[in-house]
Amino acid sequence: MPSTPQLSISISPHLTALAMISDALAGRRRGLPELWRKALASRVSRLGHQAVRPLAAPGYSVVPDSLVPRTPIGADVSVQAQITALRDLPPDNLIKDLEQAFGGGAPPPHWRSAAEHPVPWLHGYAGALSDIWQSAEPLWKRARPLLDREIQRVGVATVRGGPELLLGSLNHRIKYGERGLLISDVESSTYDLGDREIVLVPMLAGRDAVIVSLDNEEAVWIAYPVRGADSLWRQPLAPAHDELSALMGPVRADLLCAVGEPMTMSMLASDMKIAPSSITYHCDRLRAARLINRERRGREVWITRTHRADELLDLFRRHT
Repeated sequence: MPSTPQLSISISPHLTALAMISDALAGRRRGLPELWRKALASRVSRLGHQAVRPLAAPGYSVVPDSLVPRTPIGADVSVQAQITALRDLPPDNLIKDLEQAFGGGAPPPHWRSAAEHPVPWLHGYAGALSDIWQSAEPLWKRARPLLDREIQRVGVATVRGGPELLLGSLNHRIKYGERGLLISDVESSTYDLGDREIVLVPMLAGRDAVIVSLDNEEAVWIAYPVRGADSLWRQPLAPAHDELSALMGPVRADLLCAVGEPMTMSMLASDMKIAPSSITYHCDRLRAARLINRERRGREVWITRTHRADELLDLFRRHT
């Protein structure tokens, strides 16, 4: 990096949505509170869950550029603009992005389904982005004072000098020193910034969430958790869950939201901090209502949501 890098800031919420998708749906945990993880996961369709799984494959952090077809360089990007860009993206572009990200030949196993069926994958991922944002947008609006404060902080550092100190204070996974800017990642690489600008993108995300793009010829961007976000996680997610609780009771509502992915009875009892006998009772009631299925595999009983339950949750999402 040059001694005085050029900085700017972008308020582009679609990267907040991407960070939440990676944490709550794909399983790459980055500090999002557990209640938020479960609530967000419960509001995404089965196709959306399938589309986002490649994002958290162990040992990989590189993803195709199609995940962010509109980069936050030059102007802020809304979530709706990102969703539209994904749905309009030609499938050949996704395949080319996969080849560029992982070299020639077949992509890694976790991306092969997207390469073989690019249109369903793009629509599934765009749908997941839409579902996540429908729940997270009220929180983003409440975060406006934090974002304004961060705009001021970046502006002061840019005008008065000291951008190196600012870069070193973005997140504990980012450090600035004699070797340049060091960003913690599971795949090591070295990049030369040259004369490119650094675009900072504050996110409303878990404390360990950092997303970077270093390949653009004009600028690079770094998305990081905005300061003070911890105070917002304690506020309720959205009224839909409260309405569901009023319909079937808080325990059964929480249980139904928790099984967006298959879980065992013991896992549910541990996560929800409820006695196994109580979990069995509530599962019996949900099964009688045809909202869950139970399947014994060896010594464990696995719980999954039914299509009927997904339709019920979709109904509450639409009325949120």
